[in-house]
Amino acid sequence: MAEFPVDQVRRMFPALNRTESSVFFDNAAGAQIPQRVFDAINDHLLCRNVQRGGRYRESKEVDAEIARAREAVATFLNAAEPDEIAFGMNATSFIRLVSLALSQTFKDRREIIVSELDHEANIATWLALEQVGAVIRWWKVREDGNLHLADLEPLLSSKTRLVACTVTSNALGTIIDVAGMARRAHAAGAEVFLDCVHYAPHGLIDVQGWECDYLVCSGYKIFAPHMGFLWGRRAALDALPTFREDFIPNVPPLKIEVGTFVYENVAGMRAAVEYLAEFGGPSNGNEVSSSLRKRLSNAMEAIREYETTLSAALLQGLRSIKGAAVYGIQDPQAAHLRVPTVCFNLKNIAPDELTTRLANKGIAVRDGHMYSPRLMKRLRLSPDSGAVRVSLVHYNTQEEIRLFLKELQEIAGN
Repeated sequence: MAEFPVDQVRRMFPALNRTESSVFFDNAAGAQIPQRVFDAINDHLLCRNVQRGGRYRESKEVDAEIARAREAVATFLNAAEPDEIAFGMNATSFIRLVSLALSQTFKDRREIIVSELDHEANIATWLALEQVGAVIRWWKVREDGNLHLADLEPLLSSKTRLVACTVTSNALGTIIDVAGMARRAHAAGAEVFLDCVHYAPHGLIDVQGWECDYLVCSGYKIFAPHMGFLWGRRAALDALPTFREDFIPNVPPLKIEVGTFVYENVAGMRAAVEYLAEFGGPSNGNEVSSSLRKRLSNAMEAIREYETTLSAALLQGLRSIKGAAVYGIQDPQAAHLRVPTVCFNLKNIAPDELTTRLANKGIAVRDGHMYSPRLMKRLRLSPDSGAVRVSLVHYNTQEEIRLFLKELQEIAGN
């Protein structure tokens, strides 16, 4: 493996090059953006801040930008066609949209399987359907902080409508075997809904290879602005009953994109996909989806390999900290089974106190339940105080990890 060009990467991110910049280990709450993403947003606002669908030049340029972004995101996900991509506010709003739509299609299949590992957005939205007759089944987390397919199988039946699951835990960093899960769900006649928000910056997404039916992401974790997108199999989207104004065609993505979304942020998302593709080799100048997909595949493989070294170093270092309790996968040799997102606590130091002391040293981490209060309870932690989360991406460095561990050792009294 060639050495990952992390110094070159960091130069692309203005936030990482400010004189007073901190060690930013809070990427799970939102990553920084490279200059090219800001430039795309800025260019759109300055030059074509108009509504799409007009006959004049600027409006046609907006139409073209949205089409380019849809193609880029479709390639990023390995979607069968661009019209399987819908843009909107965020992942949570899309989960709610799909949940409300599916509630109208229950018939004899009223059971929905949700997991204890998930972000609350992919739990509460489905629990709300109990009011209209849904029956919730829980896929429970084992002591190792993982979801096991053997525990899913007894939950599946002819009554299962949907399995809703994360691809990667935003708290523990655990990567789920979603392809294996989808095969079992489909064998039972159920559909699969994936929350891919936390996995997206860390590895290659393949909706066709995973054989899922719906998938949501939010741009703010993928080096883009605050926006969201939904992917669905074309047949599933065609069948989805959605709210729309009478003049809107009953076809995706128009039937799903309720109202006007933030066009400049969609332009930024397209630029973020192009940024990621840079790690996979140079563009041929006339990018087609197949070559862009190849570059993205190479890029995300390089990012995964580099981030695995970060995960291993972080886990190894935390082992040496007196009183540190790591939740989920702890073995540095198993770093390939997770992303570099780690939740831990220090004995006798409250999470909020620890994050405050680290912040005073210029290290940005987060404390709390990480929008996963049910998981915190499963880990026998108080949802009020939760844990400390350290979350890295590919622009973070081994040196930053050493600085973090040094400060942590001093706080722990090692």
